[in-house]
Amino acid sequence: MFFETLKLALRAIRRNLLRSFLTVLGVVIGVAAVIAMVTIGNGTTAQVTAEISKLGTNLLFVRPGQFGPGRAATDAKKFTIRDLDAIREQIPGLRAVAAINQSSQTVVFSGQSRQTTIIGSGNDYLVAQNWELASGRSFLPSEERGGQAVCIIGETVRSRLFGSTPAVDQTIRVGNVACQVIGLLDKKGQSGMGSDQDDVVMMPLKVFQRRIGGSTDISSIMLSAEDGVSTAKVQADVERLLRERRKIIAGRDDDFTVNDMTQMAATLTGTTTLMTGLLGAVAAVSLLVGGIGIMNIMLVSVTERTPEIGIRLAIGAVERQVLMQFLVEAVTLSVFGGVVGIALGLGIAYTAVTLMSVPFVASPSIILLAFAFSAAIGMVFGYFPARRAAQMNPIDALRHE
Repeated sequence: MFFETLKLALRAIRRNLLRSFLTVLGVVIGVAAVIAMVTIGNGTTAQVTAEISKLGTNLLFVRPGQFGPGRAATDAKKFTIRDLDAIREQIPGLRAVAAINQSSQTVVFSGQSRQTTIIGSGNDYLVAQNWELASGRSFLPSEERGGQAVCIIGETVRSRLFGSTPAVDQTIRVGNVACQVIGLLDKKGQSGMGSDQDDVVMMPLKVFQRRIGGSTDISSIMLSAEDGVSTAKVQADVERLLRERRKIIAGRDDDFTVNDMTQMAATLTGTTTLMTGLLGAVAAVSLLVGGIGIMNIMLVSVTERTPEIGIRLAIGAVERQVLMQFLVEAVTLSVFGGVVGIALGLGIAYTAVTLMSVPFVASPSIILLAFAFSAAIGMVFGYFPARRAAQMNPIDALRHE
């Protein structure tokens, strides 16, 4: 019985192929939009999470000044090496404590030059960033204490300055400082902001302060908490310690900022997930429009086929059979549109994420939901025209012209 009804529905669809195609176009666009938006959003979320994890785990950044609308920012007192030592000695649960001073300088080797980022820090910077060395070695304790002019370079600097020549043990000029290359950083690629993380030269903090920065100030401090240690507790401990060291009385705002990367990662992931949901909801509206299109065309079809309905009812077909015939026809159209929409949406999403260089993360639950929703659209919006056909008076239907 069902298969006979399905054959009747398919026959009716084949009789008006162009109209059937235009009928399901709304469902196709709606489903494709939902699938594409959610898949691209999932890929963006995965990319943001991966980029943040590249920075290291359980990270906190301490910077002088307050940032944000309406907050004083720039002229706050910078940190000193004594602040760094106090954090290292008095805050428990820290895996690495790295001072960071940064500047842009020209590096030169054998007639080749390049403007790049110079970071003054120590081995703790590599630990906090989970950054391995591709070759060479890290700083010796004597080099960090004595401020010897040695440096570790990123892959971009190596390729631009040295080409196929081995870089380790060569001497480059960083600004006005002759610096021996002792190591090569493992390649990291672009950050989430699009900057090249490998376009960098690292040197001991004391060399940077004495030969490039010209002061003993520290611009920022990077902290990495040990696994299992609450970053919220570390943040609270650091804030308390720095308030004491900077003599900030009760009731006054901090003149520094401690940012917890775990919280920032959760915020960014939550934001991208929310945006994905909103875009998916907007796209779902077009599915409703597609359903209205199906209902409209089915009403026209019922009107056109009134004599056919009258004949079926006159020779013994019951209301339920006529209702099923038109309902199956509407559901078949919407399900077909759903399948085509899923394939189209995945194709659009794959093309988009390839161009955006983000992962392709298809969600099976969203695909199943979109398919089920498209079937439900056909059932809901096809019911009214089907019931109208089923409730026709056979005599009036036969007289219809």
